[in-house]
Amino acid sequence: MLRVALHTLLGFSILVLLTRFMGKKQLSQLTIFTYITGIVLGEMVGMLILDENVRVIDGILAIVIWSALVFLIEVLTLKSAKARIIMNGEPAIVIKHGEILEKQLKKQRLNLDDLSMQLRLQQVFSITEVEYAILEPNGALTIMKKGEQASQSPQNLPGEIICDGKVVEKNLPELGLTRQELDDELRRQGITNVKDVFYAQVQSDKSLYVQRRAGKRKR
Repeated sequence: MLRVALHTLLGFSILVLLTRFMGKKQLSQLTIFTYITGIVLGEMVGMLILDENVRVIDGILAIVIWSALVFLIEVLTLKSAKARIIMNGEPAIVIKHGEILEKQLKKQRLNLDDLSMQLRLQQVFSITEVEYAILEPNGALTIMKKGEQASQSPQNLPGEIICDGKVVEKNLPELGLTRQELDDELRRQGITNVKDVFYAQVQSDKSLYVQRRAGKRKR
């Protein structure tokens, strides 16, 4: 009993320290990856507490190595858009202008029953009510109903076009832009290098919202 009590106290302390170290994103389990890492971490601590065949030093070593790998991946995904897509996936439009995109459903392995259930959970009972529906990387469905932006007369859903100094090339056709048009608009806003842009988003009215990097902002 004393061994279990001591191991439980140790395991609890390790979990508190590691969850604080890895940050709120780990706690919130925003993606499948963070969800799985949380489960594995819990299993490791459980084995450390209850399995007599697991030495304390071995259990702690495994937990520290696992946590270090998770931390390294988090740093990598913070700095690399490609790494974020590989590890976390990316949002996918599954309903556009009230029409279900069949190819996207197959690509995301989402069937019509699951789609209908997610719509109902958000009090949507007819596809005709939906302007856009986006399947997020964590599996949640984000919905924009028809008429919600009627005052802006939107032609398209707002979408990111520059992320952390890099142009999201695949979004250019979807947002009705060419690279030349994007560069021209940036120059009109006094930006000659796309790397000076932290984030840019094309709005529903085709205007471009731009946030410069902290050291590149106008004074």
